[in-house]
Amino acid sequence: MKIQFLGTGAADWPKEKDYTMPEFRRLSSALVDDCLLIDPGPGVPDAIEEYEIDISKIKYILVTHSHGDHYNQNTFDMLCSNGAKHIVCNAGDEVNFASYTVRAYIANHGTAKDAVHYLISDGEKKLFYGLDGAWLMYDEIQAIKEYRPDYAVLDATIGDIDGDYRIFEHNNLNMIREIQKTLAPYVGKFCISHMAMTLHTDHVTLAENMNKSGIDTAFDGMIAEF
Repeated sequence: MKIQFLGTGAADWPKEKDYTMPEFRRLSSALVDDCLLIDPGPGVPDAIEEYEIDISKIKYILVTHSHGDHYNQNTFDMLCSNGAKHIVCNAGDEVNFASYTVRAYIANHGTAKDAVHYLISDGEKKLFYGLDGAWLMYDEIQAIKEYRPDYAVLDATIGDIDGDYRIFEHNNLNMIREIQKTLAPYVGKFCISHMAMTLHTDHVTLAENMNKSGIDTAFDGMIAEF
């Protein structure tokens, strides 16, 4: 299985790429195996162009929730007009299509009551995709322990800020470290994404910091194979 991060930023990043910025993150989106897109956000068309992605290979769309940094109607329509199909998978559902099984779990993201995290299996490898949410909920913890994902992508919106009200629907880095320590026996590799522009240091510093805990730090265009 392969995941390519088309965007790794939280909602405070500009919707369109600013080439004057020394570092830039598009709003969070990811492409699995070149064919399954998670979150058709506003930055996806630009990412498709920059990374020379064959749009005709994108056959399926999953949407974690309706916030504007994760879902953009124009992007959704563009993908559908090129042959992609929206796979509806609400919390508690299990959906099978092509070689995939997708299970959806309610996310701890209070400003979007419909927000979900996904556990995606191709029959051999498993991906947990858990952006926009604070501490993982009980049902998804049990699922992680049962299905043992090879790769887990976690929300890291808040950075190293402690005692912030946003920890009730997003993770800070200390929360990520605790999740990693607790779930390490069940997960092959952890990665963070969905970093807020105003709440993080530069990417190199962040990546070096998280690497000390054995956690990858995603960047736009990054590909992870597992």
